[in-house]
Amino acid sequence: MPCGAAGRGSDGRVTVEFVVDGRHVSVEADGASLLEALRDRLGVRGPKDGCSPQGQCGCCTVWVDGQPRVACVTPVARVAGRTVTTVDGLAEAPQWAERLCASGGSQCGFCTPGIIMRLAALEPARRTDDGVRHALLAHLCRCTGWQTVVDAALEPPLAEATPTAGRDLAAAAARATLEGGSPQQVGPAVALGRGGFAADDAPADALVAMPTADGTWVVADTLTEARRAAGKVQGRRTTESLTWPIEVPEGDWVRTLQTTWVEPGYLEPDAAWCAPGGKPVLSLTNGGAFGGKAGGATAQVAAAARRLADEHGRPVVAQYSREDVVRRGPKRPPLAAGIRADGTGVVRVARTEGIAAAIHAVAPGLVVEEVDVAGPPTSVSLRAAGWAEAAILLAPGDGWVTAPNGATARAEIGEDGRVGVTVRCGQVLDATVLRSYCIGATHMALGWVRSEGLAVDADGVPLDLTIRSFGILRAVDTPAIHVEMEDGDGPPVNGSDAVFAAVALAAWRAAGFPPRWPTMRAV
Repeated sequence: MPCGAAGRGSDGRVTVEFVVDGRHVSVEADGASLLEALRDRLGVRGPKDGCSPQGQCGCCTVWVDGQPRVACVTPVARVAGRTVTTVDGLAEAPQWAERLCASGGSQCGFCTPGIIMRLAALEPARRTDDGVRHALLAHLCRCTGWQTVVDAALEPPLAEATPTAGRDLAAAAARATLEGGSPQQVGPAVALGRGGFAADDAPADALVAMPTADGTWVVADTLTEARRAAGKVQGRRTTESLTWPIEVPEGDWVRTLQTTWVEPGYLEPDAAWCAPGGKPVLSLTNGGAFGGKAGGATAQVAAAARRLADEHGRPVVAQYSREDVVRRGPKRPPLAAGIRADGTGVVRVARTEGIAAAIHAVAPGLVVEEVDVAGPPTSVSLRAAGWAEAAILLAPGDGWVTAPNGATARAEIGEDGRVGVTVRCGQVLDATVLRSYCIGATHMALGWVRSEGLAVDADGVPLDLTIRSFGILRAVDTPAIHVEMEDGDGPPVNGSDAVFAAVALAAWRAAGFPPRWPTMRAV
């Protein structure tokens, strides 16, 4: 039967008919988005649900009649009689995956399926550095810092893409594991979104669970039904200003610093699924979480998946919306500090388990005062939390920052904005992976100092709920980054955290040590 605009199933329900990756399909016309229809009803899991669903991250990008479109905000009814192409059906996808793997342009692999669809649609004449960066305005990536993605797009024609044959992917995975803090995968399949995400692996008959505003969980047959039952309301970007929740202690200081709430911004929303009596399958931690998912939110989702699976006697996938991630996920502890000329000082910081030890690991001479602050949960699991701020506050004159694990890094920012980074972290193992993580850490550090912040009300409730409101640097905002890796004889250790601290110090110094971060965001 030809693919028409609409039809009726055997039970009389109205259906939408269209073509996906070369096959004719039919789904119920019940108000679902194209993304839900693809993932949950047709089993096409290449497109990802990142902003869930705000139409702002680009992870769900597909082609509709050959043109890129974000599927999460496209009603499935709008593609009736049309042709949809996903990364799973794109003929050029394997070559793009090879290219991204070769450049280090994929770490977690959550955003790259959508990025591949965008790049593959880009006319050859627009595949310039500037053209690629502007094309990526529709996308968000928390891992790579953009440069390696641009590198992949500017390589020779696809037929000449550098293969991964001959590269030691085991060594690459070992380096990625050190940088990501948990077992990692490296390979072309990761760039296609096949690294193993919890929401991708859930059985087709799994129920869907989502939390309500008061924290109770509702369970439904489909994502659309679960969102309705949970009373999900589309998140908004607030007009309220950022606040700095902790006052600087009194003292004769040569430098002071106040930081605000910052959203980790990892692209994969917390999710887990579980079969009755089984063990929850958790979200993948490759790349961009950088400790954020280890702070408690994923554990809560996993516990809900197991309990609800046992209650309903069926597999259940429990997941947060983007708004849930912002409200419930852990943040970097905000602080206010003063430093004397001799390097002593006082750091007031939001009460957080382990934060004093993290600060004292690099600055034992600082007095740490933990204070209660109304706000979202905090955790030291986020990248270099506590010790990075302490190392930056001490502001070593030569710019070299030493991490608790012994890795060292130095960063310089040129007058043209270009960033140069040198890192020493033992044996390099795989230069592509280490460079990628160091560029990603540079991107994250620049955003942390210059633009990132999360507005929180007087009761501590986050107000900025859209993924574009966090201040994460876009591709067009990110300067060129050069990484020099000095191979050492010692055992390999994480190096990108030291880079993160070193670049933040360089950015703060280049701005003249202003007393509040972010330094370049209108508030």
